[in-house]
This record gives sequence, structure tokens and C-alpha cells, in this order.
Amino acid sequence: MTEQGAMVAAVWTGALLLWLAFLLFYDGFRRPLRSGEIDAFLATLGPRMAETGNDAARLRAFLEADDGREFVMVNLVGTRAGPITDPESGATREGSEWLRRYSDPFVRGLIARGGHPLFVGRKVGGYIDAWNTPEDPGWSLVGTMRYRSRRDLIRMASDPAFRAVHPAKLLGIATTFSFPTQRQIAFYASPRVTVGLLLGLLAALTHIAVLTFG
Repeated sequence: MTEQGAMVAAVWTGALLLWLAFLLFYDGFRRPLRSGEIDAFLATLGPRMAETGNDAARLRAFLEADDGREFVMVNLVGTRAGPITDPESGATREGSEWLRRYSDPFVRGLIARGGHPLFVGRKVGGYIDAWNTPEDPGWSLVGTMRYRSRRDLIRMASDPAFRAVHPAKLLGIATTFSFPTQRQIAFYASPRVTVGLLLGLLAALTHIAVLTFG
């Protein structure tokens, strides 16, 4: 093999290895949660679930049905209006600012675990179509977040750094609900495809540069 041929082979091999490494990070090992992991996590919640009106049994059922695969959390959020004072620190900020102090570290932690936002948008009108639902409580934002696995969900919720910023969520949000989903149809290229295409493009440009200037 010529020197140029060896360089080209190294370029494409490197691109393939980088893509495989990204897939390993993005998808993980897809191991379903074990019962001991679920019990240990729920034990750390104490009365927090009941205090916020949530059902620990529903959360347990979701975790016990783990298939080890990704899911998307759908979130509807109503932010608090006006300045809100933290009773602990005495700091006063707009509700949206308190929410950002929670959401920015949350998104960074999500990305570090292979997750990411899919869509975040603000409400620009009232209900256009609603059947047998309660009156709009004042939604202001909708967001969908991709989680690599349910294990990552409980690891985030158990992370001391995440729990440290959780009070800002309570200060910034007046009302919210979230529920997990799994994709059936999506008309967009996932990061698996996007990263693969980007690495392929970079490898192709490097290939051309080696043949031209090598």
C-alpha cells in the first residue's frame, strides 16, 4: 500500500471508530434497571413525591417496565409571574430567571449523559382544540427531552448537583406536568445520522486533501 493509501485508510478508519464511540456514548449499553437499583433510588426520595402531588407507585411502574432503551419526556410548564423571593436566601428574581437557574444545569447534566432537548417552545396562544380537559392553567412553555435510558433519569435525579438546583425549579414553576413517551414516527435525522454524516464529510474532505496535497 502506498503512503497516500495508508493515510486515506487511516482517515476513514478513524472516522468509523469515532462514530462507533459516539454510538456507544449516545445509546449506552441498554441494560434494563434492576429491582435493587429501583428500590435504592425510591428510598432516597422520601416524602418528596407526595409533597409535590406525585405518585411513587406510578414512577415505580415506569422504572420496573424498563427496556433499557431511550425515551422522550414531554413537559408542559407554567412559569411564575412577577418577582419571586427565595425564603431561604432572600434573593428575588423573575420566575423565568429562577427557571433558567434550574434548566441550564439540568440540560448540561442531560447532555453529559447522552440526552438532549429535542424541542423547546413558548406558548403563543390559548387552546385551539381541547376536549374534556381542565381549563388552561397558564402554560407558558413546552419541551421534549431525550433521555438515553431510565437509568440515566434516576442517576440525574440522585445527583447532588441536580438536587442542589431543584429549589430554583420550585421557585420558577407555578404548574407543570411531564410524561414519558417512545418515538413511533419522526421526520428528522437523529444525532446518530447527523454525527455519522458530519464525520463522513470531514473524512471525505481529508481524503481529497491527502490525494491533492499529499
